[in-house]
Amino acid sequence: MARIIDGENKNITGSRIRQLRKEQGLSQQELSARLETLAIYVCRGSISRIEDGSRMVTDIELYGFSQVLNTPVEEFF
Repeated sequence: MARIIDGENKNITGSRIRQLRKEQGLSQQELSARLETLAIYVCRGSISRIEDGSRMVTDIELYGFSQVLNTPVEEFF
């Protein structure tokens, strides 16, 4: 049986992250800078890849997105 991650899409939260980021008027660079204040280092390019589903999201990164976007983790799924 193939694993879910073997497919093209590497995460299920990217589209929600993009939606919340845009609703809050943040650029990918601004989101990256805010994550950095939490000692979570995700560059702008990685945020782009997360949002388009081509990069996995770690639990620490998801926690950071939750904090910066002021959204409970459950809302990303």
